[in-house]
Amino acid sequence: MNVMICNKYKELLKGLNIEIMKSLEGVYNVDELIDTFTNFYFDKMILDITSIRDYQNVDNLQKLAMNINMENVILLLDDVPETNNPQFISKLISLGIYNFTKNVEGINYLIVHPHTLKDVVNIHNIQELDERISQTQAPVQQQAQQQTSFIPTTVGETTIAPSTGGGKLKIIGFKNVTNHAGATSLIYMLKKALQTSRSVNAIEINKVDFLYFNDPDMASSNTQDVLKEIMKRQVNCDIILLDLNDYEDTEICTEVYYLIEPSTIMINKMLRKNKGILESLRDKKVVLNKCVLNSEDVATFEYETKLKVLYAIPALDDRQENNETLIKFINKIGL
Repeated sequence: MNVMICNKYKELLKGLNIEIMKSLEGVYNVDELIDTFTNFYFDKMILDITSIRDYQNVDNLQKLAMNINMENVILLLDDVPETNNPQFISKLISLGIYNFTKNVEGINYLIVHPHTLKDVVNIHNIQELDERISQTQAPVQQQAQQQTSFIPTTVGETTIAPSTGGGKLKIIGFKNVTNHAGATSLIYMLKKALQTSRSVNAIEINKVDFLYFNDPDMASSNTQDVLKEIMKRQVNCDIILLDLNDYEDTEICTEVYYLIEPSTIMINKMLRKNKGILESLRDKKVVLNKCVLNSEDVATFEYETKLKVLYAIPALDDRQENNETLIKFINKIGL
């Protein structure tokens, strides 16, 4: 059965052709709504956003989302500038509120076809930091960022320029083309190198290998939840390194690098498994990883495969700090 909470749009909601077992009218504090419905079973809640006192304050919506299952709530939005804008919608999505509309037709649709994160992620700017949250960071942290913002990190003769605080999240994907091409370890080493000058996290999809690095900033996720994991980190990170594994939706990435271990056995296995793989990689950013080839051999590899190699990374010791080869690769890809 369904419940309805209405206020400003009471007359509009009368047009709904659904059974309502409980209905409230008026303006309520978030705590009142939580107390009323936390242990109250319902199929769908039709919630007129103007029924929430001070609903323009996202903190109130966040509190509601933390105490009521928003998967079963359809939020009828107010047609005012404060909420009828992309920034407000993006904040709703960040809170896990995916079912929202401005008309009865939208409510009827969402009752039958409830949205998930994937349905609304295209209207959510995952590259734009939430200014409301960033402004509440500790002054000490902001001061530290200001003091270090102009200091480059130098290793040998190469330099990683520090973050400029531009508020743009980069999602860098890595995908093994040959079996065991080393994406997991490479991401671990890249994260260690980058974290001296960047706020960086890493996420692997559909595997749990990151568990063995014992690093709280390296998370394991799955196909269904990876977008949510990314959005959880968008406020505090400017780089997310993504181990794609078998995940195919590379459009979520700012850039994707395809890793090939160029040994004879790995190349032959790759071609035996997929004869058209080289053709599909022609316009991709190919990186040779765990590579023992010299520059002349790399040129031969490019000629034989018709691939353009972006960079060749030799086998590296993941316990080594400040590996100059890795720093050069970081600069090469613009991080």
